[in-house]
Order: sequence, then structure tokens, then C-alpha cells
Amino acid sequence: MKKTLLSLAALAAVGGAALLAYALVPTTTPAIAGPAPSADDAALIEQGRYLAAAGDCTACHTAAGGAPFAGGVPIASPIGTIYSTNITPDPDTGIGGWSLDQFDRAVRHGLLPNGDTLYPAMPYPAYVRMHDEDIRAMYAYFMHAVPAVAQENRPTGIRWPLSMRWPLGIWRKTFAPDPQDTGFDASRYADARIARGAYLVQGPGHCGSCHTPRAFTLQEKALDESGSQYLAGGQIIDGWMAINLRGNLADGLGAWSEADIVELLRTGRNRHQAVVGPAMADVVLHSTQHLTDDDLGAIAAYLKTLPPSADEPSSFAPDPGTAQALQAGINDSRGAELWVDSCAACHRTDAMGYDRVFPRMPGNATVLAADPTTLVRLILVGSEMPSTRTAPSNLGMPGFAWRMSDEEVAELATFVRNGWGNRASAVTPAQVRRIRRDVEAEAAHREAPHDPTEVAERG
Repeated sequence: MKKTLLSLAALAAVGGAALLAYALVPTTTPAIAGPAPSADDAALIEQGRYLAAAGDCTACHTAAGGAPFAGGVPIASPIGTIYSTNITPDPDTGIGGWSLDQFDRAVRHGLLPNGDTLYPAMPYPAYVRMHDEDIRAMYAYFMHAVPAVAQENRPTGIRWPLSMRWPLGIWRKTFAPDPQDTGFDASRYADARIARGAYLVQGPGHCGSCHTPRAFTLQEKALDESGSQYLAGGQIIDGWMAINLRGNLADGLGAWSEADIVELLRTGRNRHQAVVGPAMADVVLHSTQHLTDDDLGAIAAYLKTLPPSADEPSSFAPDPGTAQALQAGINDSRGAELWVDSCAACHRTDAMGYDRVFPRMPGNATVLAADPTTLVRLILVGSEMPSTRTAPSNLGMPGFAWRMSDEEVAELATFVRNGWGNRASAVTPAQVRRIRRDVEAEAAHREAPHDPTEVAERG
């Protein structure tokens, strides 16, 4: 037995050493040809400004009340909280000392100048598709148009040994695209407009980072439409479920027109529903509302090419029965009573709401999602639409956690998911209880003081 244990220990040591050696082998990446851009290239800098908006750099690198791009935004991960870093051109605490090649290696390949691998909270598996010239433009913008801010990077909330960097190198080499396979092949698309949309969605927009389900090893299950689960939803981001962006009629965008998609990306709302949750609100606020009409149209055109995902657990067919019963004063369930008492004033008894003001419930993709997390969280804590240039009213919904029990929230959510022609799974009190605990834990974490003993790391 002792010899067996020693042999196993030796094998484990050899295996660990092999993995460490594999992780530490330097990664070669193709260099961007030509000199670094200068501060005099106004057109290139403006292109970089646009691409930084398309990539939504603000949402992750600008903390609430903080200086633009100075970092410090908390990003939840399964192993702890990661804080975004300072990407202003400050030479000591930011990226001011980085060359164009070092910038490219970080953005497209997840590699820091010292060789460490970035946490994949940085969506470099998507950014690898960006063209060389777009990376050059972003470098020009960040180096010559963003004010330098001297702000030290905040420590991560990841404890040792999970905070060790070398396993990230294994993850990157196993799951991220080949570093030699940079750029985007537009020839795969017959239509130039759809190719442009695919580039924006797959590359700078990194939509799959939130809207594509991930494996247990945390890589996205597909990076483009060649995989049937690409943009099929299912990830929980900051407690909210990212919806299916494929052509499913119930829980996807199958019933949406291209104009509907453009309107939601431009204003945060359309005739079907509204943006809920802080992550997508930030996308609209800092990114998509600033894109050109042509680019928003291209994104919409590309998304409309995606067929429905194979798994369609929900369905919708308009049914006036629920509205007729409520209008007749027939509230034959606790869910119906709660709807009339707490929801109908804004969303009406027919649940059609008011276009672009109070979203409709029949056929609502968020309501019909396989996982009811977002609907439950919406009932518990409410939400607020982003205030955009073309739709400045940040209309909101209050939360009802303070006056509805877990059983009542489950009854209401189940009623909404199965009224007016909606057909989706019931919500249980146990599901509500779990989400309520998460909400309470998040509130406690926000109020907790920062732990100064955490070890600072670049992330």
C-alpha cells in the first residue's frame, strides 16, 4: 500500500510538473505590421473611439463615479471577484508603457507583458477575431485620446491557491482560439451586410460572452454560428439570465423583426420588451446606442440568420382567456390576485402593457426563458431601463421582495409564465428562495468594507 501511494504521489508530481511546464511555454503571436500610430492620426483615433464603444470597454473598465477606463469594476466569477484594471495611458498604473504589440497580445490573446494570462473575464477569445487595423485604431485611441489616470489596480477577491496564474495558461491554450488564427473571414458570408454584423457580434461586441452557454470548464460552447448553441442564452450574469438570441419563437428573437432588434439596441426597449438587469443596460448605455444605423442594422440582419436552438421548452400562442377572466373579475388563483393587485395597473389585465413604456407579457422572451431566474429577480428587486439619447426616460419597475413571500412570488411568476397563451414551466418556492438569498448576499457584499489584506494582482 505504501509503495502504491508513493507511486501515485510520484505520478501526480510528474503530471503537475508537466502541466506547469506546458502552461509556462511562451506563446508566439503574430505582430501587427507597421509603426505604432501617432497622436496626429485623428481619423484613426476616432475609429478607435468608435471601436471602444462597440467593444463596451466602458462597462467593465469604468467604475461607478470613477475616472473613465481607470478600472476597479467588480466582476463576479466562480472562484471569486475579479476587479477590472486601469487601461488609461498612465505609465505606472495603466497601459502607458505598453507597445502596440503588447496591447494586441493582451486584447486578442489574453497575455500580459510579463507573460501572465488574463482571466477570461477579459473576452479575448472573441476579440481575437478583430482585424489588425481595428486593434491599431483602439491602441491609438487609448494612448492618445484617453486621459491618463494614476490609479492602482484593486486586489482580486480570489484566494490562494486559486489565485495562481499558471493554470490560466492551460485554460487559454486549451480553449481559446489559436493565436495564429487572428482576424475575421468575411468570405464565409455571402452578404457583406451580414458579414459585417457577424464581425461585430462575434468580435468587438463579444455577444457570446454572455449569451452563449458555457461548459463546466467555463469556455463558451461555440464561438460562432457553426455551433448550434451559439447565442442560445442560459448564462447568469450578475444574477440575471442572458436571453436566447436565436430564432426561437417563444424564448428567442424569432418573432422580432430586424427593426425591433435595432430599436432595442438603440433605446433599450421595443414593442416586445425592455432591457432588464444592469449588464445589458450597460451594453445599451455605453455601447450599442452609439453605433451607426448601418452597423445596428448589420447586427440585426446577422442575428436573424440564426435558426432556433434545438431545445424549445416553452411556447406561445395568443389566448384571450386569461384577459377575459381577469376583466370579468375572476381571480381564481393567488397568482391572478397578485397580478391584479401589483401588476395590472401598469401592464393591464390583458398583459399587453404599453409599447416602449411597460413591456407586454404574452410572448415575452424573458418571461418564457427556460430558466425563470430573471423573471423572479425582476419581481423581487425590480429594474430600470437605461436612459439613452433617443429614449431618455429611465422608466422603472419597483421590487416586491419586501411584501411578497417566496410562495407568492412563485405563484405570480407561474401565472405570468402560463397566462395569455404563454406556456412555460412552473416556478417553485425553492427557486425563489435561492434567488432571494442571492439578492440578500449581494446586498450584504456591497455594504461590506474592502479587505485590505487581499493580495493585489493584475486581472
